[in-house]
Amino acid sequence: MKRTWLLFSQVVTVLVAAYFVVATLQPDWLHRGAVRSNAGIALLEAPPMPAGEVSPGSFAPAARKASPAVVSINTSKEVRHPRSNDPWFQFFFGEQGTQQQAGLGSGVIFSPDGYILTNNHVVQGADDIEVTLSDGRKSQAKIIGTDPESDLAVLKVELDRLPVIVLGNSDQVAVGDRVLAIGNPFGVGQTVTSGIISALGRSQLGINTFENFIQTDAAINPGNSGGALVDANGNLLGINTAIYSRSGGSMGIGFAIPVATAKMVLDGIVRDGSVTRGWVGVEPNELSPELAETFGVKTDSGVIITGVLQGGPAALAGMLPGDVIVRVGDKPISNVSELLSAVAALKPGEAVAFDVRRASSSLELEITPGQRPTPTNQRIQRR
Repeated sequence: MKRTWLLFSQVVTVLVAAYFVVATLQPDWLHRGAVRSNAGIALLEAPPMPAGEVSPGSFAPAARKASPAVVSINTSKEVRHPRSNDPWFQFFFGEQGTQQQAGLGSGVIFSPDGYILTNNHVVQGADDIEVTLSDGRKSQAKIIGTDPESDLAVLKVELDRLPVIVLGNSDQVAVGDRVLAIGNPFGVGQTVTSGIISALGRSQLGINTFENFIQTDAAINPGNSGGALVDANGNLLGINTAIYSRSGGSMGIGFAIPVATAKMVLDGIVRDGSVTRGWVGVEPNELSPELAETFGVKTDSGVIITGVLQGGPAALAGMLPGDVIVRVGDKPISNVSELLSAVAALKPGEAVAFDVRRASSSLELEITPGQRPTPTNQRIQRR
């Protein structure tokens, strides 16, 4: 036992002596990653990341996958002073020429054929549209078609070797899922921000006619319009469209059009030149206790019809003011937004069953929708 203890004490003595020698002559050896700056200051640096690896929890792979397919869009148009033709205005201020007004936004490359999806308000009224890719290439773009009711537009560029976004499934996302917003905010250059999906099915915001927004807290600012909202794998979930803000900048409430809607609009515009939607000719309203009492309706769910266009599809099928629509085909209806979306998705000319509550009775009306008329005025939120 004494021999073992003697051996142990000798080993400890040698190690302690070696430690003091190293600490005195080569202190950097005791600090892994220690280096000295040009001024001789001892610094600690993390070891280099092995090739091909990323930090735990990093979104770098998703950003690398999606970012090349997100473009910057610069627009310009000539504008005249609204009173430039007024003789009195010309007398005091002289002849006012046209001025160039610039615009900024983002877009997403959907196809190697050069089709780019962006917001309608980004390119609306533009005389010149220039697209800049993430690799620095630039090209003039032409408008293939627009859909103001969803605030989407399709552009086309003539370039080869185009990076294309991978489409995700916006119908399978859930509140709390991680997302990235990619665009060109304020024209500073392509930027990636992260957040989560805060809510789904946001509507009645007064932005578009058809609203079914994905809400996110990923930072979205002016210039992000038309950019990509992608999942943690870099697959497209939506087109960033609008923000709620009191300052003009991000306040953590942004809205994106689901990729399912974007794909439908793209197909319609490329195939037919416009989006074809169903229409039945009714004036819907949210069902309130006051309206239910006024029309004598014995139901507390659905959408009440306060007006029916004479000679329209609904009128021809027997619908009356005061009817409450609770289902269109196999889709239950609980608010006006759901009714608009369900009717818009119908194919003109094909009869569909509408479940209706009239007073205290239930009935089924077979309505053959027509084609939704082109709106003359659009309410678009610009950023």
